[in-house]
Amino acid sequence: MGFLQLLSVASFPVIKVLLVTAVGLFLALDDISILGEDTKKRVNQLVFYVFNPSLVATNLAKTITLKSVVQLWFMPFNVLITFILGSALGWILIKITRPPQHLEGLILGCCSAGNLGNLPIIIIPAMCRESGSPFGDSDVCYQYGMAYASLSMAIGTVYMWSYVYNIIRISASRIQKEDASSNDIVILKASGEASESHPQHFFQTLNPTKDTMDDAYTLLLPEEESEEKTTVVLYYLVNLLFVFLLLQIIGFVIGIISPVRNLIIGSGAPLHVVEESTSMLGEAAIPILTLVMGANLLKGLKESSTPLWTLVGIVTVRYIFLPLLGVAAVKAAIHLSLVPSDPLYQFVLLLQHALPPAMNIGTMVELFGAGESECSVIMLWTYAFASIAVTLWSTFFMWLVS
Repeated sequence: MGFLQLLSVASFPVIKVLLVTAVGLFLALDDISILGEDTKKRVNQLVFYVFNPSLVATNLAKTITLKSVVQLWFMPFNVLITFILGSALGWILIKITRPPQHLEGLILGCCSAGNLGNLPIIIIPAMCRESGSPFGDSDVCYQYGMAYASLSMAIGTVYMWSYVYNIIRISASRIQKEDASSNDIVILKASGEASESHPQHFFQTLNPTKDTMDDAYTLLLPEEESEEKTTVVLYYLVNLLFVFLLLQIIGFVIGIISPVRNLIIGSGAPLHVVEESTSMLGEAAIPILTLVMGANLLKGLKESSTPLWTLVGIVTVRYIFLPLLGVAAVKAAIHLSLVPSDPLYQFVLLLQHALPPAMNIGTMVELFGAGESECSVIMLWTYAFASIAVTLWSTFFMWLVS
């Protein structure tokens, strides 16, 4: 296939995503406020607890068999490679640009974790539907493309909340400890000066009253709001991992065990109504995910506090160095016969290295209060550049596997 035809196949799905994302951003504007903060939270809960699990379970159950499980073993390893390479590149970026210390965890997270769920689920099926797609029959491509994208979402979610979450948590806690230490030094200096000027006041501080002790504990203990916020997000985290792992297991079990598969999957199955109902719920995930993604980017338009070279570095890592290293890793795996000859599967593996940062990073930095405004700006610009970068890399990847 010619370059222009491949570029056309790659660009139209991205343009569709941009248009729907723009609608989501418009609906989140203060003057419109249809997708305001409260509405967005409730829609996110619907997507997480209803639509995404239905999408993952249905697509895995339809396409996963015992044979395909053996063939797909490389995908979790490939996602791990993207996290390791991204972390290494992020560390190099920190050493070169020397950003403020509170941004180090955010930079590592943005460089290591790509949007492995939402974007593949939106882009890959759309490419399958385009005329001139190099992946063969559109219906077969759609079915398997959704399965690969759903598996990518499930794996990416587990890595995200077990790896990136802890990077941001450790970085934020280190900053808090350093701030506490510097505050202690300031207090000690102030106490020394007070002891010289007011000796009686200094001796009084050696026998603190109940009020002064209460003030000290108030300073040492986290704020009540922060504790409640932490508890809510940790509860969300546990439920998130549980739901995705459970639905992934259910999808695998239905697909692998033939009697169960014949009972539920297919138009002639006795319980095919369960499959069709779940599939109908899952289909609602794609447009809603895209709208919410656009609404989440609005905050970045109102902020401008991210260091320029840090922003340039993250864009460079995600759209130049990481895809190049990803091509080398996947091609090496193909050469060693670790990956089957399915062009669509190879395309998904390559695409996992060329995606913008995961949206869930915003939830993590909001939890720990480490770079919230900077994260919004990073998300806005990385997703703006994604319209060009993902299109070009998708074109190259299709040429590479076709």
